[in-house]
Amino acid sequence: SSGAALFWMFTLIALAALSLSAPALASRAPHSVFRRAHTPIAAGTAPSLLHAASTRRRRAASGVTRVHMASCSKLQDAAALLDSVDVFIFDCDGVIWKGDSLIDGVPAIIDMLRRMGKKIFFVTNNSTKSREGYKGKFTSLGLDVNSEEIFSSSFAAAAYMEQIRFKDTGKKVYVIGDVGVLEELDLVGVPHIGGPHEADIKVELKSGAKVDHDPNVGAVIVGHDRHINYYKIQYAQLCINENPGCLFVATNLDAVTHLTDAQEWAGNGAMVGAIKGCTGKEPVLVGKPSPLMIDYIVDKYGIQRDRICMVGDRLDTDILFGQNNGLKTVLTLSGVTTEQKLMSPENQIAPDCYVGSIAEFAGGAGGAGAAP
Repeated sequence: SSGAALFWMFTLIALAALSLSAPALASRAPHSVFRRAHTPIAAGTAPSLLHAASTRRRRAASGVTRVHMASCSKLQDAAALLDSVDVFIFDCDGVIWKGDSLIDGVPAIIDMLRRMGKKIFFVTNNSTKSREGYKGKFTSLGLDVNSEEIFSSSFAAAAYMEQIRFKDTGKKVYVIGDVGVLEELDLVGVPHIGGPHEADIKVELKSGAKVDHDPNVGAVIVGHDRHINYYKIQYAQLCINENPGCLFVATNLDAVTHLTDAQEWAGNGAMVGAIKGCTGKEPVLVGKPSPLMIDYIVDKYGIQRDRICMVGDRLDTDILFGQNNGLKTVLTLSGVTTEQKLMSPENQIAPDCYVGSIAEFAGGAGGAGAAP
């Protein structure tokens, strides 16, 4: 019948259209997957960790559970470690000090390494002080350290702005953070607003209330800010959301930090998270585990990466920083990471070895000059 003929004709047309559209769909599918894969993720997240996470999800979906524990051991031969390293990069919080208290044995180890001719750098994600500010802290704790040996995330933020020639844009930076970021920006001549003086500004949410922001802000830098408030969050989101091309820069993403020796305190991850939440943007990360600081050290001093050892107390920043940049890695348990966390089945980051504190390096020089 004519009705049946029409039915089969439309069926054949539909099938043909589907077959023609399939290649187009197939060609678009990899592109959409590619875009998802390269959508900015939490800054500093390692591809290996993402792979491990996706693998665990696939295995869970298939009913197969296969967990790989991070494999590492306690330092057994300090002498061998010291012989294989020309440069030690130390994190500060949790490795050299906790809050304002020096960790036992640290001065003797620093002296020992200097006598052995080792080059030493101190790299910290804490942005509250500039390099000069940290030099003052080292001095107050009885450690003789040059400003050139200190690399803070506040310095990294300023170095990044210098690297991208931000000053040439004629724009300014809005800063959520402490004086460390401001002082480092001053050293490279980058104009800025914001900072600690906005600590007491309150937002009165009444009819018609609004925050007026500077349309000439071309970047927002978020560092640790003990006085963060709703005004600062609102100002930052207005700059990022409404100023065309405004950059979002994070000094670090540490979840917790050592502000005192009594307990851990919320880290800059909390401040950055607030800005991510209201902008939907991922920041450019300049502190650990970003390679910016290690690239600077390697280029400036001409050091071979395989002769550098990163020593830190955090797996997801210090150890990942070392591994991502081809360095030897030593985890110290004197800070935020416990042996239980290190050996946990959930942990996928394994340092080359671990120590209770850097005082255990003393064995590498026969204990000479080391504190008991």
